[in-house]
Amino acid sequence: MTRDGVVLYDKPAGITSFDVVRSVRRTLDRGVKVGHAGTLDPFATGLLLVLIGRATRVQRFLMELPKIYRVVARFGAVSSTGDPEGEVVETGVVPEGDLELPTGVVRQRPPAFSAVKVGGRRAYALARAGADVQPSEREVEVYRFSETWREGSRRGFEIECSSGTYVRSLIAGLGDAYCEELRRMRIGPFDVADAEPEVLVGLDQGLRFLPEVRLDAEQARRAGHGVPVALTGEGPAARAVRLTGPDGLIGVAEPAPGDLLKPVVVLRG
Repeated sequence: MTRDGVVLYDKPAGITSFDVVRSVRRTLDRGVKVGHAGTLDPFATGLLLVLIGRATRVQRFLMELPKIYRVVARFGAVSSTGDPEGEVVETGVVPEGDLELPTGVVRQRPPAFSAVKVGGRRAYALARAGADVQPSEREVEVYRFSETWREGSRRGFEIECSSGTYVRSLIAGLGDAYCEELRRMRIGPFDVADAEPEVLVGLDQGLRFLPEVRLDAEQARRAGHGVPVALTGEGPAARAVRLTGPDGLIGVAEPAPGDLLKPVVVLRG
């Protein structure tokens, strides 16, 4: 395995995302950086993007990608964590008929048992210590929320949503319900069907979801040293772009005042 890129990993239930990172790290040379782009809870399964080498430097761009999940929700009970690992209390309240499934911009409060930070500490650590944790509300976007099947007190859903969305909170918002199963199917252009822990997706291919801006040799040299370059002939950039030159991928740049592109991650060398 080469040193820089993204591994598409199908995480099984019962292990943490860091367990996956640790497993991949053992297959690499000592000192190679390894991370991931988006935590999956231990009970959850599905696509985890494992970042190797310089790919760890583009983590935030991968984390910003939209996600698709498949969910099995159990109604008639609530869970202290929103999943099977919490304290489950039976209520017997099971809805009938179609449910109102929220889409568009949604305000939600992350679960107390989540990785979001509250006062500099992870919410789940505070909650496990017995603290009354109230993470701040946030706005997320749900692009698609559809019911795929129903049987007794359980229903299946498919949810396409923005980064930062807590699916457990969406399900809990439907009534007396919690996530019994949660599987991440896609992250941006990456699909769990393509997951193969022995295959490394190179940085050039892994960043192709970003618009490409090609530079000439002199611009490429400057950008490779972190110097902003003029964006000419294409109009102003609205978001991050992938810079390439005669020798291939240079890095990632963001718009800067004066119709400039400022390299924020240089991947050459």
